[in-house]
Order: sequence, then C-alpha cells, then structure tokens
Amino acid sequence: MTEPTLASEVEVAEKSAVRDGNVLVQVRGIGKRFGSIIALSDVSTSVRAGEVTCVLGDNGAGKSTFIKILAGSHMHTDGSLLIDGQERRLSSPREALDAGIATVYQDLAVVPLMPVWRNFFLGSEATRGKGPLKRLDVPFMKKTAKVELAAMGIDLRDVDQPIGTLSGGERQCVAIARAVYFGARVLILDEPTAALGVKQSGVVLKYIAKARDRGLGVVFITHNPHHAHPVGDRFVLLRRGRSLGDFAKAELPMDELVSMMAGGAELQALSHELERSMGADSAVVHDLKEDLK
Repeated sequence: MTEPTLASEVEVAEKSAVRDGNVLVQVRGIGKRFGSIIALSDVSTSVRAGEVTCVLGDNGAGKSTFIKILAGSHMHTDGSLLIDGQERRLSSPREALDAGIATVYQDLAVVPLMPVWRNFFLGSEATRGKGPLKRLDVPFMKKTAKVELAAMGIDLRDVDQPIGTLSGGERQCVAIARAVYFGARVLILDEPTAALGVKQSGVVLKYIAKARDRGLGVVFITHNPHHAHPVGDRFVLLRRGRSLGDFAKAELPMDELVSMMAGGAELQALSHELERSMGADSAVVHDLKEDLK
C-alpha cells in the first residue's frame, strides 16, 4: 500500500473539518462575468458554523453579485463554490434553500397587513387533515411562531398583530427567526441595518449574534464597518468587484477596517486637492486631516 501524499492528507483534513460542521460554504476565486463585463472577480472566503462573515463594500463594490451567487440567483462563471466540501453550481434559490442557504433581503418578503404568524409561515403553511378536510393548522402556526421568536429573544405580545405594525428591526428579526426555523444552516443578510436608526440597528445586531450562537454560519452584507466589527468574526472587503482580502478579526482592528473601507489613499488625495483649492486654513481640510490621523 502506498503512503498518502501531502495533498491527499490535506484533502482528508479538509473533509474532516467539514464533517465536524466547521466549514459550511467555501468560495475559491469566485467570479461572475456578464459577457465582457466583469461584475466580480477572484473572491475567496469560508463561512463556518457559529461564525459571522462580514462582506463590506460601497455601492457597486460587488456585494449584490456575491450574495446572488451564494443565494442561487446567479451561477458563477469563474472559481469554485463548495457546500459541505462538495463543489456545486447553484442554479436557483430553491436549490440554495435545499442546501440550507437562506437569504433575507433588505426589502423583506412580507405582507404588511397579514399577522406575524401568517408571515412567519408564508409559503410553507402547516396543515392538518386530509383530502376535503385538509385545512390550515392555525393553533400550531401561532404557537410555533411565538415559541421560535421567543427563542431568538423576540417577545411579542400578540402574533396576531399585522407585521406592518412592527419596527424595521423587529421585522428583520422575524425574517431571521423564520429562516432558522425552516432549517437554514447558512443565513445571508443583505444590508439588514441600512434603513434603520441606531437603536433598531443595535436590535438587529443582537439577533445576528444570537443566530451565530445557535450554530449558524452568518454572511452579513453591509457598507457600515461600525455595524460589522462588533459582531463579525471574518471580514471580506470588496472594491469595484475585486477582493481587498479576507481577514480574521484579530488581523483587522477597527481603525484599519474603517481606513480600508474609506479608501485611505483616495482620502489623502482628496485632502491635498481641497487644500489647494480651499487653503490649508479651511475647517473642512482641517477636519479631514484629523479623520485621517
């Protein structure tokens, strides 16, 4: 019998890590081209159980393309996507859901006038009885919605209230609890705090941490480093469709994350340009230089 090579030993170790529930999703040099247009290029990272992977970038950085690849809305054209160690090409959101990948989009797929429990089970309603006697199991859905929301720390007085009466942060949290209940192992959150105030953003961040503590792999898409850093375990920074790197939290202090997001070189150039046009004594120039320190 021949001894295993170093490469095969690495493969065995990687498969063992997957079996242990560590790496749920991995992308290696992933990219997406639309004809001659390159929307995303050479992005690599891993999503692990019990960790939050933050994907940061400004508008047009490639965040939407990246999550659509993971969510099954776009098939990648370059690189590889592995789920549980097996290379996959997701052709639809249903295929992604079947693989345990759920996406909560910023606009939320809810019906404002329907009660919370109906929205919780929307499209996956529980029934009882058979044939002509088949009907919605309303007591089960109400009880389950209340129990699952309570498990995420959401204490609603009445699950019969229209979901439109909840705050933006609470609606986000209902969507997160729903994804967890229906078997998501990887939860993708598309800018969940973008349209929220400070207090409601804090509420959503708390539930992101709760989802992580329940063993989910969370992909948190945001343009706000101040929201990402407190809950993130890994950080992928995108700019103009390309990755600036994949960093563990210990490798990327808050000030460096902010600087990379802001584009330190661009801000330095802007500072010099403003100094030439407005003068070194300008309050705007002074404040910008202070921010760059």
